[in-house]
Amino acid sequence: MDFRKTEVKITSVGKAIPQYHRETQDIMPLLDSWLENQEERFRRKVKKIFTNAAVDKRYSIMAPEEVFTASSFEEKNEIYSREVIKLGETALKDALEKADWDAQSIDYIITVSCTGIMIPSLDAYLINKLKLRQDIVRLPVTEMGCAAGISGILYANDFLKANPGKRAAVIAVESPTATFQLDDYSMANIVSAAIFGDGGACVLLSSKEEDSGPRIKDTGMYHFYDAEHMMGFKLTNSGLKMILDPTVPDTIASHFPLLINPFLENNNLLIEHINHLIFHPGGKKIVQTVEGLFGEMGKNIDDTKEVLRAYGNMSSVTVLYVLERFLNREIENGEYGLMLSFGPGFSAQRILLQW
Repeated sequence: MDFRKTEVKITSVGKAIPQYHRETQDIMPLLDSWLENQEERFRRKVKKIFTNAAVDKRYSIMAPEEVFTASSFEEKNEIYSREVIKLGETALKDALEKADWDAQSIDYIITVSCTGIMIPSLDAYLINKLKLRQDIVRLPVTEMGCAAGISGILYANDFLKANPGKRAAVIAVESPTATFQLDDYSMANIVSAAIFGDGGACVLLSSKEEDSGPRIKDTGMYHFYDAEHMMGFKLTNSGLKMILDPTVPDTIASHFPLLINPFLENNNLLIEHINHLIFHPGGKKIVQTVEGLFGEMGKNIDDTKEVLRAYGNMSSVTVLYVLERFLNREIENGEYGLMLSFGPGFSAQRILLQW
């Protein structure tokens, strides 16, 4: 059998939304308390960052009051561990229901998260919760940040191309609010608090001929040299401390042609041939940068902006919420979609889809 001819399809996307939520305007009183001992000018600056973050609402595994209360790394990680299992189960069940699949039909499970630490990893708990097969193949993906939602799909695609007639689940669950540092008034901590939210998602993929969905035509990673400092977490006694370099949008802009053009050219395509842009909303500045670059090509990333507005940046989960919006539409056969996300390393992940 020629594995190169095996087609992998994205069949469904399920979502899991945490129980707590706040409009951005309702977070301001909590910010006032947190910033009580800071200079007035600094306080105004922080509140302006939140107001201008292009995020109207965000969800959380903790009550907002809890987020702004001193707690140890251990306490926050216990909440993370407990809640991501719930979110993962909900997202997987939602995706299975949409696809009309039995849980026992899944051959490969990939779980994605970087905002807490669990050993055993999330996949082990989901195997027991949903009574997945005892011979299912597991792959937990950590430490890849916002890019990992697409990374998980890349790994599932490779497995399914090599194994025709199989099915895979990619479950991403993140809680950036569990990484908020109460005693850290750096711009990295403040900006991340302004743009990030919590959430979960599950993507089901298949190499079975009878399953439907947009086909994965190509995948790729692009690694930026000497850019490890740009994005990530530093493990401290108080938890995971955000690293977020302000030059990220400019770095993306400078590499953009190298990210997009050769990848499409390998598939005998130009950006003009791409009908749908499924882009991870890292934050307002990154969205504006990419919107400007795509706008010059006559494209828009309106779905990306809408997901950022309604949920915030949920790290690896967010691009999957954007993907779900496209799967819910009637899209013409033959049209192309491009998935794109960025993460620690610094790296970009790309997937070419065709309906």
